[in-house]
Amino acid sequence: MSAGKLPEGWIESELSALGHIVTGKTPSTKQRSNFGGDIPFIKPGDLDLGGYIITTADTLTDEGLTLVPELPANSIVVTCIGNLGKVGITFKRSASNQQINALIPSGKINVQFVYYQILTLKPWLESQSAATTIAIVNKSKFSQAPFKFPPISEQKIIAEKLDTLLAQVDSTKARLEQIPKILKRFRQAVLTAAVSGKLTKRSDEYHNWQELPLSHIASHVVDCPHSTPKWSSEGKYCVRTTAFSPFNLDLSNQGYVDEKTYLERIQRLKPEADDILYSREGTVGIACQIPKGVELCLGQRMVLIRASGKMSGKYLTIVLNSNKILKIVKSKTMGSTVPRINMSDIKSYPIPFPSLPEQHEIVRRVEQLFAYADTIEKQVNSALLGVNNLTQSILAKAFRGELTEQWRAENSELISGENSAAALLEKIKAERAASTGKKASRKKS
Repeated sequence: MSAGKLPEGWIESELSALGHIVTGKTPSTKQRSNFGGDIPFIKPGDLDLGGYIITTADTLTDEGLTLVPELPANSIVVTCIGNLGKVGITFKRSASNQQINALIPSGKINVQFVYYQILTLKPWLESQSAATTIAIVNKSKFSQAPFKFPPISEQKIIAEKLDTLLAQVDSTKARLEQIPKILKRFRQAVLTAAVSGKLTKRSDEYHNWQELPLSHIASHVVDCPHSTPKWSSEGKYCVRTTAFSPFNLDLSNQGYVDEKTYLERIQRLKPEADDILYSREGTVGIACQIPKGVELCLGQRMVLIRASGKMSGKYLTIVLNSNKILKIVKSKTMGSTVPRINMSDIKSYPIPFPSLPEQHEIVRRVEQLFAYADTIEKQVNSALLGVNNLTQSILAKAFRGELTEQWRAENSELISGENSAAALLEKIKAERAASTGKKASRKKS
């Protein structure tokens, strides 16, 4: 949290001053017969969406709830082991596992305000973990988390402003996140137009295009060696299907083989620049070309395709990645554990075959439209990064008092005297002392 002078009427406190701190517990295996009720049992994965926790993967019965600390509605739960700082609010009576610490806040403070401020604690939590393998912030340390505490009236105003502002941010983010999906559909529509003759606006001539099996317009369609390569720490690339996505080959995480293994694996055909790598097992139906200046051999689960002199390799890659071929792939794919397609089916793919000049024109237009989509996608990713940063920026402003600066100037009576933050903390302290006294009396009796 940012240091510096606190706004007028605010005080600095520790999280433990706001209520009771509780660490969750997981029932033993023997006790898990009590699972299956309607009481939420919260684990870190249940906090991924933030806000109120409406559903959980596991639940407890009333009997099972006696085995773990009970959390009333509006408790704030925080992951304190592993991925620190995920935050949520209990929607009703709940419990949590041992990876979660919870604040059961006093009824005298605004729960939403506390929730939003705890969202900013992730950097502090990470700084407090002394563990090297798994990050851990224990209950004692969690209780000491710094908290900026304004008067209750200002807490409500801040929470309301954050509700509005962050809802707008979330709405913007949701719209931006839809754009990559739209661009994916756009790219596939471009490919569909490309292989139907519509992209060059010569659909009247499409009927004069030939449609030939892949084996007739490719000089080679060669299956990979059916053996696991002997890997080496250096040498030449041996490519796995994880290296490529449609039109793109990424060698950054690929392994190597020595010269002997390389020569063994290129006996059927030595891969050359512009040859097409095509996946035939696992994720079936992805095509990309080998870039210039790269020597590689094939791992497993793929096919090497070389276009003939009458066929553009780039155009053939477009066809192989289009829905025209992907629909065939879907219908011909076999195997539930490891999906695959037979070589005979690959060789029989129907390939639309315009003249070579038109192939080149189709490639030019596809590349132009894809570049346009790539530019938009980069702008969207940049905007998403800005939106994510905006959330933290708004929260930071809120807890520096900047969102309510004008409100404080106009409502000085609501932040002073009996309405001050100091007075409110004293009331919470007295409430907790009285509660502790009642528990002690019940134990004595």
